[in-house]
Amino acid sequence: MIIFVDMFSGISGDMTLGALIDLGVPVEWLEDKLSRVLEGFRLKADIVYKNHLKATDLVVDIIDKDRPSRNYKDIKALIKNSSMPGKVKNNSLIAFKKIAQAESHIHGKDVETIHFHEIGGIDSIVDIIGVFLCAEYLGINKVYASAVPLGSGFVTCAHGKIPVPVPATVAILKNVCVKPSDAVTEIVTPTGAAIITTLASSFGQMPEMIMKKVGYGAGKRDTGSALPNLLRIIMGEDITNQGSGKSLQKERIYVIKTNVDDESPEVLGFLMELLFENKALDVCYAPVLMKKNRPGTKVEVMCQKKSLDNLIQIILAQTTSIGVRYHECERSFLPRQKAFVKTSFGRLQVKKIINPDNSIRFVPEFDVARKIARGKKLPLKDVYNQILCDINHLAPNPLDRD
Repeated sequence: MIIFVDMFSGISGDMTLGALIDLGVPVEWLEDKLSRVLEGFRLKADIVYKNHLKATDLVVDIIDKDRPSRNYKDIKALIKNSSMPGKVKNNSLIAFKKIAQAESHIHGKDVETIHFHEIGGIDSIVDIIGVFLCAEYLGINKVYASAVPLGSGFVTCAHGKIPVPVPATVAILKNVCVKPSDAVTEIVTPTGAAIITTLASSFGQMPEMIMKKVGYGAGKRDTGSALPNLLRIIMGEDITNQGSGKSLQKERIYVIKTNVDDESPEVLGFLMELLFENKALDVCYAPVLMKKNRPGTKVEVMCQKKSLDNLIQIILAQTTSIGVRYHECERSFLPRQKAFVKTSFGRLQVKKIINPDNSIRFVPEFDVARKIARGKKLPLKDVYNQILCDINHLAPNPLDRD
């Protein structure tokens, strides 16, 4: 199953838990799982209505209110020593590390020993670990999210009055798509930011999916917004898992474009090598006619979001371009992996590709074929054809499993 987290009014830990419980996670099951990790709390889920929309309001009732907050080192030990599933442990550790590093940088203190007034309490620990337990219960294997709306104004915390979004939230949301809202208070907490940046594979539009359920989690603040303080999570089936295109995969990527009319071919050749070395998914050049009837070159680069800023810097530093355009889009592709086959040239590495009808084909690797062609002084096309002939001769089991 996949989910789309629609943060039209922000996100917090209790809102996320409430929406997941609304999707079908039993409160008793969640409390039982969490009580094996820490003590001193009870969970209560109430049905509330906001703008006539029914939602789940999740409350963490703290039994021992005088218990001191834990530091990052304590929280890590609590998670690592638990019997939770590996994926839940790993995601919980990642989320807490995000907050710990943000708070440590802001306050200038050691990351291991810093005390977190807001996240060291039982309620925040329940929120973070609880969300990942719920995701495991619901069988969620991929998470998409909307752009993150940010509030405005000021809030008062343990350190005094600070601006919204608070510094820790800003640090955690680095490189994430955000947008303004009409809310006049905090609508994205550090806990909520850490949860969604740990879970989501992309931020933007809703993916293609067959919707099955929707859950609403209620926030507790009066945000001053015209929108209800709710978090909506839509759960469904990935459209790529339907019908004959079962093997087809999809992902969100970025496309960077720029045009240059005064660049030497040598520089463009070097640029392509450098872009691929820095995680570009694809690079292509095309001839274009530019202003003043000048022939030029269009540079187009495909990349993951995490590589976007670095690749833009490389293009602007290495070429005469003074600006680039980029946009997010979705691409479909076939699964591929490295494999080895027995051929008349010996044991060779090839690409194993799964077709839309789930049949398998093998494609020679260019660098491998080129090395053979040069070593044996053969035409490259003949080497390609011989490798393919050997693979077809060994079908349906051409893999070298030794």
